[in-house]
This record gives sequence, structure tokens and C-alpha cells, in this order.
Amino acid sequence: MRHGEMIQEALDADFEAVLSGRAPAGLRLPDSPLAEPNILAMLRELANGIRPCFAPASWMIISDQEIVGMCSLVKPPTDGAIDIGYGIAESCRSKGHASGAVADLLLWARANEKVKTCKAETSVSNTSSQWVLETNGFVQTGTRMDAEDGEMICWMVSVEA
Repeated sequence: MRHGEMIQEALDADFEAVLSGRAPAGLRLPDSPLAEPNILAMLRELANGIRPCFAPASWMIISDQEIVGMCSLVKPPTDGAIDIGYGIAESCRSKGHASGAVADLLLWARANEKVKTCKAETSVSNTSSQWVLETNGFVQTGTRMDAEDGEMICWMVSVEA
């Protein structure tokens, strides 16, 4: 897997295409959904809310011209910290796509002078996502309870030079 080539900014038109069951120009959709339509709609709204003050706000994860997942900021950046979330289509999991995409996102963050740290959260039961973050240098900073998702592990990595 080559780094630097897995993520591409997801614009509103890309979300529109995927929500309509079409792939953005030059790309293919995976065999399984990227996410439930309500999740994609929420990510689109979130990106559109963040994009005017910070961009990019979301990315498509691409492998061999196929959109295999999505990665996005989960809230507007504060004090040089970005909070990320990511997901891979079920038919594309366990192939290194999430690890590669997070690595590429960190390359982008290290080149962005506005970004100092990158944060993420995982469910205590999501060991695959925990491995993705550990592999990319994230360290656990604590836990918190989420009303919908239960106990979450908080992660962070510095991207300053």
C-alpha cells in the first residue's frame, strides 16, 4: 500500500453522488455500502458546516479507483487539534485501507501548519480501529462514556515537526 495516494477530498458533489447511488467521476463504489444513508447524510452536513472555516473537512478513501471508505473531521478544529473519524465499507475491511488512510491523513496534517495534534476515539470493543491508531503512532489519553456508543477510548498523536 503506497502512502500519499489513498485519500481524496470529499466535496459536497461527491456526497451527493454517493447518496444517489452513483460513484463520483472516475471512481467505483464498493460491493457493500460505504455507510448507512443517514450516516453519509450526517457526514455530508458535518463537512459542509466545517468546510467554510477549515478545509478539507472530509476525504474519500480510495484504492484502485474504488471508494473503499470515508474519513472526516468530526467537529471543527480547536487550538490546532483535529478530531477524526473513519469507516471502511464492509466488503473492503481487513485489507489495510483504514491504516493506510490514517497514515495519509497524518502526512497531510504534518504538512498543514494549522494542525498540531490529531485526535480520535474508538469503542473499547473495536480492537481493529484501536490497532489502526496504534499502528499510526496514536497513544491512549483516557476514556469517556458516550450516550450512544458506550465507553470510548480517547487517542492522540502530535503532528508538529
